[in-house]
Amino acid sequence: MKAVIHNGTTGLQGLSFQNVPTKQPGYGEVKVKLKSAGLNHRDLFLMKNKSEQDPHVILGSDGAGLIEEIGEGVKNVTVETEVIIFPTLNWELTENVPPVPEILGGPSDGTLAEYVIIPSQNAIKKPPYLSWEEAGVLPLSALTAYRALFTKGQLKKDEHLLIPGIGSGVATYALLMAKAIGATVSVTSRSEEKRKRALQLGADYAFDSYSNWDEQMQGNKADVVLDSIGPALFSEYFRHVKPNGRIVSFGASLGDDLSFPVRSLFFPQINVLGTSMGSGEEFRDMLAFIEKHKLRPVIDRTYPLEKTYKRMQEGRQFGNIGVVME
Repeated sequence: MKAVIHNGTTGLQGLSFQNVPTKQPGYGEVKVKLKSAGLNHRDLFLMKNKSEQDPHVILGSDGAGLIEEIGEGVKNVTVETEVIIFPTLNWELTENVPPVPEILGGPSDGTLAEYVIIPSQNAIKKPPYLSWEEAGVLPLSALTAYRALFTKGQLKKDEHLLIPGIGSGVATYALLMAKAIGATVSVTSRSEEKRKRALQLGADYAFDSYSNWDEQMQGNKADVVLDSIGPALFSEYFRHVKPNGRIVSFGASLGDDLSFPVRSLFFPQINVLGTSMGSGEEFRDMLAFIEKHKLRPVIDRTYPLEKTYKRMQEGRQFGNIGVVME
């Protein structure tokens, strides 16, 4: 089968498009013939931290397709079922949070290939109203956004959500989900084009990341801040979140080390919450949520399997980058 392989060389230069042997599903597994897949920033982080001593791996966490073969012991799915892939491995119950979530596409082989073998419980029936391209980009970003907003952030109708750095798949899903329940949403971006797109999707406020946030938000502090940036902006959030508000962090695109006055945390009693990926329970709840509200992924571009990642590395996308299998 054809697949996108990373050979351990740091960054995009480690990528190649190859023919590799097709495996058969083992006990409790299914083999999915992929119709579409999606890219995530996680893939870039994995490539950045790889070395030549690391084993070769097929990248990709998102995907959708048809079950082609079923391994021994599988009873919950049948051949030819249209499925969307739940990308988190070995995390079914929301309360059983793992130390580090295991994700398809590193260290296990992922979805940037013609076929993928996964545990049968990770093959979930595809919402019928979604196209293959939409289903293929949905899983990881939408799951991350859903858990961050509702499990951790406890966002509710009429509350105010602030999303710094709109444009990624997670941020875009968070905007759509928050508006679906009737929340107010403010977003920031250095890109005027991304701010305009956010307003078209329902954002109430969209302003430059380097502008005066107090003026732009017209004094309306946020109940929830959704952070994927980290140290570059984290100390700024305390000025714009309400007392007893929630800062939910799911990423660190600009580094790991934070510094802020601790009094800005404990005097207004701010809740700082970490989140990563999500459980099987949350994945099914997320699919029910998007189906109820008929939400559709915002697809930036789609590419054939052999052409991936450059646009994401340059940070130009708005929404998800999809991959279609020919």
